[in-house]
Amino acid sequence: MRTLLNVIWLVLSGFWLALGYAAAGIVMFLLIITIPFGIAAFRLSAYVLWPFGRTVVRRPDAGGASTIGNVLWFILVGLWMAIAHLVLGVVLCLTVIGIPLGLGNFKLAAVAVAPLGKEIVPSSDPRAALGAVSF
Repeated sequence: MRTLLNVIWLVLSGFWLALGYAAAGIVMFLLIITIPFGIAAFRLSAYVLWPFGRTVVRRPDAGGASTIGNVLWFILVGLWMAIAHLVLGVVLCLTVIGIPLGLGNFKLAAVAVAPLGKEIVPSSDPRAALGAVSF
């Protein structure tokens, strides 16, 4: 079931969202000082291509720097990507088949707002049971 959802996700929204994150990552790399944000954008780009079966968890060593980085991320990229996830989520929820994918987009909108200080792990990872954003 997970593979089927991932394939449908890839066609209906994953590819387009990955392009958005990749474009943001390229811009962040061009600006040099925002390279850490570019790395986060590329990680999210890979994650949105095939999200079901993986989870986002908070890194235990994340501190104040990731909080400050998340504020800057939100201003530069996060707001726009969260809006993209919300719009795609609403559109996908208009069909019965798209409801699980729309709900996935709503969960990813929260990740798009503040991705720094988080790690992408398989759903089978023990850390995934500790309140992570799971698909």
